Amino acid sequence: MEFNLEYLVRENIKNLSPYSTARHEFSGEARVMLDANENATGSPVTLSINEQHELLNRYPDPVQLKLKERISAIKGIPFENIFAGNGSDEAIDVLIRIFCEPGFDNIITLPPTYGMYSVAAAINNIKVKEVPLNADFQMNIQGIADAVDEYTKIIFICSPNNPSGNSITRQDIEIILNNFDGIVVVDEAYINYARQKTLSLQLMDHPNLVVLQTLSKAWGLAALRLGLAFAGKEIIQLMNNVKYPYNINIATQELALQGLQQIEKVNTWIHDCIEQRDWLEKELKQLPYTQKVYPSDANFLLVKMTGANDIFKYLQQKGIIVRNRSNIPGCADCLRITVGTENENRILIDTLKAYTA
Repeated sequence: MEFNLEYLVRENIKNLSPYSTARHEFSGEARVMLDANENATGSPVTLSINEQHELLNRYPDPVQLKLKERISAIKGIPFENIFAGNGSDEAIDVLIRIFCEPGFDNIITLPPTYGMYSVAAAINNIKVKEVPLNADFQMNIQGIADAVDEYTKIIFICSPNNPSGNSITRQDIEIILNNFDGIVVVDEAYINYARQKTLSLQLMDHPNLVVLQTLSKAWGLAALRLGLAFAGKEIIQLMNNVKYPYNINIATQELALQGLQQIEKVNTWIHDCIEQRDWLEKELKQLPYTQKVYPSDANFLLVKMTGANDIFKYLQQKGIIVRNRSNIPGCADCLRITVGTENENRILIDTLKAYTA
């Protein structure tokens, strides 16, 4: 009997469309990277492996107690209500594995939105029901109500939304929380840049609420891959039961603790980023081929441009990487542009001013 890989692989894995980044689609040396919504200014810490050598022979704390106590002090949330994951993606995957029965249950997503909700569902053989946001990138409450059935276990709401950048109306989120019996996940990866306050302080009011945050954006620690989930103690305990035992390595825990001491520096970066976002929005609106710059509560802008695909390729040729979102629902002819440093933003604008169709 011969080995047959095709026979062994699950059908949903064969049909899986994996998550792809702009850097998957680019080869060469990039001089300006404005595609992944990182903190362009930098990181509050640097890694020195030599300083960690005495710790590397031991497994890290599996419950990340010191790290969670520091996060608790900053966020005002008890450490028992905090889950730490290998990026927010781990939290998304763990939640789907906890609450969704493969082959039976479904989740609801609100496109255009973060692609990993659907990818994690597909990996776990969970059906995805899509209820598109409206033209203003706000929720279709009636559409969500119509999509919910007895097998709907999780609704994912990204606010501020990626890739549109806007915050979802708080009252609409409250309606979903109060009328849906399943889990409502509010992904607040970009909340540090938003005028709207976090929902994480309302956990006691909503036992079905899970709030996701990350240190990859405003905190400038994307390389550490540290995501956070805030929820009721019972949900957090389930997540800790399902996660891998030592999911956060010692370097990540120690460096995150150092970074979390730099609140004033990070707040300065957030302020600077918002100033640069406003400047970039103003400059982009003056370009002759810009149709619309959508309002943003994040560290990026969604920009509708005439000939967006050609402009994307032009920028690639100039070593400037942005995210082409033209191929997803609701974002035709749109590029998502991360707010860079002042110098990077000027390079981008100067390069775009030189573009001719």
